[in-house]
Amino acid sequence: MKNVSDLLMNYNNLVARIDDLCAGIQSACGDNIQCRKGCDSCCRHFSIFWVEAVSMAHVLAEMPSERFRSLRQKAQSFAEHDVCPLLEDGVCALYSARPIICRTHGLPILTRNGTAQLIDFCPQNFVQAETISGKWVIDLDQLNNTLAAINALFVTQYFNGTPPPTERLTIADALFLQV
Repeated sequence: MKNVSDLLMNYNNLVARIDDLCAGIQSACGDNIQCRKGCDSCCRHFSIFWVEAVSMAHVLAEMPSERFRSLRQKAQSFAEHDVCPLLEDGVCALYSARPIICRTHGLPILTRNGTAQLIDFCPQNFVQAETISGKWVIDLDQLNNTLAAINALFVTQYFNGTPPPTERLTIADALFLQV
């Protein structure tokens, strides 16, 4: 089996593209975006794909052991719909390795329901804006399809062709993975 870093290459490339897109949105629309350090009402305990969980666990394994144990201990008491176990004093303890949903949350996203299309974003953002350029809207279906495809390839390689124990994990579960 390849090493974990090699297996995460596609995911890391997607993260880089998403980060570039989000930076562009922040730059172009910054006056309309209220998301800031300490703005944490969207920081919930989400479920994530295996590729995201393993990526997080890979970064966690590099942390000082005392910090790593502290985060694990905190995660043991979290329920599915609590705030994120990585949230500490309004800041993500693992910001550099946060999942895709955390990277895009609050920014304008395009969702579809049948033939209807809707642009959604944090209610604190774009309060004064009359329109949002399509260039700065994230197509959620396209992003999720790409992430799901990357995850499917990752899972096949990571688990050597056998199905994973679960389809998705919680963020707290990711803190207990051994990589």
